[in-house]
Amino acid sequence: MPEDIEPGDVELKILQELWSQPGSTARDIHNAVHAQQGKNYSTTVKMLAVMQGKGLVRKDESVRPQTFFAAVTRKRAQKGLVTRLMQKAFDGSAISLAMQALTASRPSKEDLEEIRRLIDKLEEKQ
Repeated sequence: MPEDIEPGDVELKILQELWSQPGSTARDIHNAVHAQQGKNYSTTVKMLAVMQGKGLVRKDESVRPQTFFAAVTRKRAQKGLVTRLMQKAFDGSAISLAMQALTASRPSKEDLEEIRRLIDKLEEKQ
């Protein structure tokens, strides 16, 4: 499995489907992700094969039709995406990324409390 997970947009849509519906068939994934866009079923099958090669999905061949599962957790994929975004758009600055994220939306009181707990936890480790 790759160390740095950075799924592309289509790969992320497929992973989101597999996180919510583990054990989906290629047809299930196609119907949920690509059918509305008019893409061919074979495109979905090919994308699943590419993702399997990258270690993003795994296939259960013991059943028919074959089913697919995410081979990476949502948290791990999110970490890779955030790391990539931080490097590309914020010159590697976690502070700049966090500040932009907090000012771009209105965090709820609960979100702010969770952020404070995280900051407290990080300060305890120093």
